[in-house]
Amino acid sequence: MLQSFKMAIRSILGNKMRSFLTMLGIIIGVAAVIILVSIVNSYMSTVIESFASMGVNQINISVTNTASRSLSEDEMYEFRDENTDLFEYLTPNVSVMMPLKNGNDIMSSSVRGYSEDYMGIKDYELYAGRNIAYSDIVGRQKVAVIGYYTATELFGSPDYAVGDRIKVGNTSLKVIGVIERQAEDDDDFDEGGTDDFVWIPYSVAMSMNGSSQISSYIITSRDTDHADECTEALETMLFQIFRDDDLYTVSANSELLDELNSQIAMMSAMLGGIAGISLLVAGVGVMNIMLVSVTERTREIGIRKALGAKRSVIMQQFVMEAAVTSSIGGVIGIVLGSLATGAIGTAMGIEATPTPAAVAVSFGVSVGIGLFFGYMPASRAAKLNPIDALRSE
Repeated sequence: MLQSFKMAIRSILGNKMRSFLTMLGIIIGVAAVIILVSIVNSYMSTVIESFASMGVNQINISVTNTASRSLSEDEMYEFRDENTDLFEYLTPNVSVMMPLKNGNDIMSSSVRGYSEDYMGIKDYELYAGRNIAYSDIVGRQKVAVIGYYTATELFGSPDYAVGDRIKVGNTSLKVIGVIERQAEDDDDFDEGGTDDFVWIPYSVAMSMNGSSQISSYIITSRDTDHADECTEALETMLFQIFRDDDLYTVSANSELLDELNSQIAMMSAMLGGIAGISLLVAGVGVMNIMLVSVTERTREIGIRKALGAKRSVIMQQFVMEAAVTSSIGGVIGIVLGSLATGAIGTAMGIEATPTPAAVAVSFGVSVGIGLFFGYMPASRAAKLNPIDALRSE
């Protein structure tokens, strides 16, 4: 085996250009698989991370209240309290479509009414001040908790926000808290980002909207593994109230995340398969070159067989040569693919790293191609008649 390996290396070095052109297909194929699969996985990981920041254990409920059937917040809180083994946090979700003002400064920010549980749902920490309290909701206190970006834009610094006032529409609100900055990059610290928001008591938001009913809720499951059970319990409760499943929707973020993961896996496999076609083409090139090599070395094969070399030894020599050629091409392809993945990722603005699975599969396929496509030329060489081979010029 060692002697066959040494002979393979000598043969490759003796025909450098031909060997390189043979490897080129393997190099391109391996690099393409690594780049495509790794870039897709890295990009989708960024999407998943952004999606997961919304709360993997979060379940969103939307209802259409009618004159005869409606869901009140008291009924929702009673349901949560009866199922504390399944659910943890609960908050109504009331959107306020009004401009945000501070003196002459006007900005468009996300203004929503929540309960005191929402900060626990988002798992945020306070930078200054306090969170919305239950007493604020019951007493309809005109207070607000604002994001770090909102505080910076309206007051120049979050340090000056607590205790000051802002206006949402024509309603004056006292700022009681500022949430810690969430954006890690300055590019994300902007209008409409994770730090641009205003939270107010949902009871105040309902008054500002002139509404008496809530149509949207957010509830969290204690364990994402029980997301199906939580969803089923919610749908059962809602059907008992509305008697019409067209009047409500229940969507669990964990289910959407699972679906997203399955779509990513399918996309990665599809792109990897497309890139893998180039490996197949490269395999045909390896077989073609090995057939040429067998033809060129027919006399050498005849001499070795005449001196007693077995068919298995001759076959081993040429299979080894094909495998070594493919392996070297695979290694070069891995190096180039890894470097290109990082460079392309940087150009796209994402942190892209080679996927270990893509590296392992592409290298394994490249070696397998060398063995598979090298077998037929090796078998042909092993079957040569020594006398006929010695006559070859």
